[in-house]
Amino acid sequence: MTLHVIAELRAAAGHEDRLRTGLESMIEPSLAEAGCISYQPFTDPNDPAHMVVVEEWVDADALEKHFATEHFQHVAGVLEGILAEPMIIKRLVAE
Repeated sequence: MTLHVIAELRAAAGHEDRLRTGLESMIEPSLAEAGCISYQPFTDPNDPAHMVVVEEWVDADALEKHFATEHFQHVAGVLEGILAEPMIIKRLVAE
């Protein structure tokens, strides 16, 4: 059973472009990971500071390995300085 992840992020005022760029930079290296099925960031058209990343992983272990990758660690460091509030990560599985 695959694991779906929804990550919600809100940029601090003036950092919307940096957030979008940071999340877009994660697409290619994340999709190259063995356990990543899909990785797609979205921007709320009515609130450009609000972004959501929808991901699918083969299992929870693959997601944990993702969190340890160099590209994730780099973006996590960038996010610390540009988010208005902590990122919310929801893990979902099909019934």
